[in-house]
Amino acid sequence: MTVVDTRQDRPSSVRRVVTAIPGPRSVELADRRAAALPAGLTSSSAVYAERAADGVLVDVDGNSFIDLGSGIAVTTVGNSAPRVVERAAAQLERFTHTCFLVNGYESYLEVCETLNRLTPGDHQKRSALFNTGAEAVENAVKYARVATGRPAVVVFDHAFHGRSLLTMTMTAKNMPYKNNFGPFAPEVYRVPMAYPYRWPSGPDNAAAEAFEEFRLVVDTQIGAGSVAAVVVEPIQGEGGFIVPAAGFLRQVAEFCAERGILLIADEVQTGIARTGHWFASEHEGIVPDLITTAKGLGGGLPLAAVTGRAEVMDAAHAGGIGGTYSGNPVACEAALGVFETIESEDLLTRARRIGDILQAELADIAAGTNVIGDVRGRGAMIAAEFVTGDALTPNRDAVAEIVRYAQDNGVLTLSAGTFGNVLRFLPPLTIPDELLREGLGVIRDAVARI
Repeated sequence: MTVVDTRQDRPSSVRRVVTAIPGPRSVELADRRAAALPAGLTSSSAVYAERAADGVLVDVDGNSFIDLGSGIAVTTVGNSAPRVVERAAAQLERFTHTCFLVNGYESYLEVCETLNRLTPGDHQKRSALFNTGAEAVENAVKYARVATGRPAVVVFDHAFHGRSLLTMTMTAKNMPYKNNFGPFAPEVYRVPMAYPYRWPSGPDNAAAEAFEEFRLVVDTQIGAGSVAAVVVEPIQGEGGFIVPAAGFLRQVAEFCAERGILLIADEVQTGIARTGHWFASEHEGIVPDLITTAKGLGGGLPLAAVTGRAEVMDAAHAGGIGGTYSGNPVACEAALGVFETIESEDLLTRARRIGDILQAELADIAAGTNVIGDVRGRGAMIAAEFVTGDALTPNRDAVAEIVRYAQDNGVLTLSAGTFGNVLRFLPPLTIPDELLREGLGVIRDAVARI
């Protein structure tokens, strides 16, 4: 079925700055915000959105920005994608909520059946739906603990898994995610990540040495027989788009299988076509026991999932898993629109094409400066790590300056990284090549200013 978007208010794919940034209307809304919202609830951008589509966001002052962040990897198929809007709107007219724990509905089943089909592995699977990535990760740990009868969870340096008590504990970075929010959850242990760019003895040694440290911690400090799950992002998101050294994840997966430990892949940011495969685990050839998804799954509506081996997912007792809004029917219909859009428009291939453009352009920018130490990522999930002249000291100020310059010139970008020195790119997969290149041109100008 071909879906044509006929809405007259859909913004044009152009960059246009018509006021100072932020404009007067955004400033007015910021004043209202300061009076009504708590100070700790911040936004990285100073502009307030009015409309958005594909790779463009229009603010309340009429400025049109190239969107290279997709609401942190959420609007992967484009903002207000036609199939998402059509399905969600139709569902709004039928019913908005029943609570799946009370009355079921077919769209919930369809989303789970699709995830069972698309996730890696040909084993029998089950899926359960939730609202957020943190909820998905926390429930994946619950499934792992009840299935194994073990308490411990192993996570990695630079990881981000959410902001709930358990997932905040699992997250590595203190500020802003954990500072003053303790005490934290017990039985969470951290091991090194095979971070090629920053591995002390060099990238060629990262996989072997990081795995040996991981093995020693699990076997001698925790005790493998106490570990329910190892939780890992196949590409670390908030940590700075760290792609683990080649072979590291496979060694971890084999180790877990040998010791009866469940491997949970946190694909909240990497999943749903972002990296050129449906799931980033496929790049490494690993088959996790459990996979968590969110962000791009709902096309902008809150939806998350845990998909895993049937025997693991069936281990939880009746009534032990769920939530009032989990798997909301409108969000489920939106997710079905996401799946249709990716498959009908071949957005897996498109993600790889975007990745090629990002990698080439950023490598060229890096060649002309000494402030970019590394360009890395997969598909439409690419980042540049900024450093000072000694090539390893994090350059957080450079990233902050680039983000500000880009915003002032009509481009929305995101920072990341344990040290705040990574500029990350998560454009929607529907962004036109020329718009993407134009946005990167602004980034080039910003780097030149540094």
